[in-house]
Amino acid sequence: MAYKITEDCINCGACEPDCKNEAIKEAETIYVIDPNKCTECVGWFESSKCAEVCPVDACVPDPAHKETRQQLLEKWRKQNPGKTPAVT
Repeated sequence: MAYKITEDCINCGACEPDCKNEAIKEAETIYVIDPNKCTECVGWFESSKCAEVCPVDACVPDPAHKETRQQLLEKWRKQNPGKTPAVT
């Protein structure tokens, strides 16, 4: 499932540069994750980088966007045509 950023976000921006899918953007008061771009870092890393770097644990799985690992990998492949995933 895609990740989301909760209201606990302190708007520090630590998560944005680590998102290789460019799914994280600054909104009015907090950062937000586009669920159509988020692959939980599947294809890039072993774990979700936004959750790792967030100093207040505001990056959490979004139960409204449940996806299997295979679905996340397929989404990654559509976003990165011709590339080979670093992690599958």
